[in-house]
Amino acid sequence: MLYGIAAAIAALLLAALLAGLLRVPGLRLGLVDRRRARPVPVVGGMAVVLATVLVAGAGEWTGVAPLGPGVGTLLGAGAGVAALGLVADVWRLRARVPLAGTAVAALCVVPYEGGGVTGVVGGVLAAAWVAVVAGAFRALDHADGLAGTVGVVTAFGVGACAAVEVLDGVAVLLSVLAAALTGFLMHNWHPARVAFGGCGALFTGFVLASAAVLVRTGYDAVPSAGVLFALTGVVSVDAVLVVLARRLAGRPVTRRGPDHLGHRLRRLGLTSRGATVVVGAGTFASVLVGVLVHGGWVDAGAVWWVAGGGAVAVLGLLCVKGAGARAVPAARASVQVRGEVRRPLRVRNG
Repeated sequence: MLYGIAAAIAALLLAALLAGLLRVPGLRLGLVDRRRARPVPVVGGMAVVLATVLVAGAGEWTGVAPLGPGVGTLLGAGAGVAALGLVADVWRLRARVPLAGTAVAALCVVPYEGGGVTGVVGGVLAAAWVAVVAGAFRALDHADGLAGTVGVVTAFGVGACAAVEVLDGVAVLLSVLAAALTGFLMHNWHPARVAFGGCGALFTGFVLASAAVLVRTGYDAVPSAGVLFALTGVVSVDAVLVVLARRLAGRPVTRRGPDHLGHRLRRLGLTSRGATVVVGAGTFASVLVGVLVHGGWVDAGAVWWVAGGGAVAVLGLLCVKGAGARAVPAARASVQVRGEVRRPLRVRNG
């Protein structure tokens, strides 16, 4: 207990310090979020990864808080995924490349024995789910403080599930990750001084999803799927919302645009901080259901409330663009994406 508290404090302070120290080198090297009007370096994720790996690795190396073979492998694979995300930040790789690399890393982490995840088929499905969640978590990084807030709440929830199963190594790792994300949020809260980037987003999504799979090992597959969905409910809602919106508009799913949760909540009149708070509250509600179902305190049917709430949110937010957009002349229209105002497009007749 005392080590867990000390580790969390160390991770929080280290992540906050590293995020501040890496900001200037990130600006000089041009590692910035190109979707913003002002230069914001994407080094916050590096700070989270370094703080988590160093603090959790110190417990394993000293023997004070050994993570265990499975959790140590998870942390190592997560570091590899973070390196791939950093490469994607620098060279702007196609989305399918980090997704494929994350899936390969997940195949090395998910268990292939024990109840709900059994055999090759179950392991492959679990690895695919981990990769999808990591990719969706990266897509969730579209507003200041949003991905970090969702990550903190989810880490506490999955960590609580791990504590129920007496998986001390998983619980320690997730508490360290939650603390590191909190330190990062000190610099990422609107207006952000550093951004998350693919490095931190893929790492966080990968660790959270993989840890959730480890926690549910030994349970039946169908209830496990419900708990896993509840623990990642907001991430799933954002992914479904984006896919439906882009398909209905006839646009490629992989093309970026202002159609995520944060964008649509802003169109409803919320401030950037207000949208983050609303998404954080939704994450807390969804994760709480997952924890209660996993612990056996409520019936598994409670997951349907999360699914129903997510469906209502998706259908309601799909209508926001038409209801909230103002009609402006095409020649003077401008589009704002994550703080970036693009120059008006000139319309040519004929």
